[in-house]
Amino acid sequence: MTRLTRLASQCLFGVATVLGFLAVWAWGAGIFNRYLRFLRGYTPIELLEVAAIALLFVITLQIREIKHRSDGPKG
Repeated sequence: MTRLTRLASQCLFGVATVLGFLAVWAWGAGIFNRYLRFLRGYTPIELLEVAAIALLFVITLQIREIKHRSDGPKG
């Protein structure tokens, strides 16, 4: 289960990073009145919101993993 948690955490972190970069890129393009066609209708703020939600899940998974590690056998 720990491997699955780590994999999910890494995937979500990757998605959040990509969405964050896309948001910054879309915001920078919007300054020059250019728009990224493949983002149709998504504003940079919406992309950042989704990235933040993904990061919240990553933080939750990390806390869960730390908790399970500390609840393990002591000895």
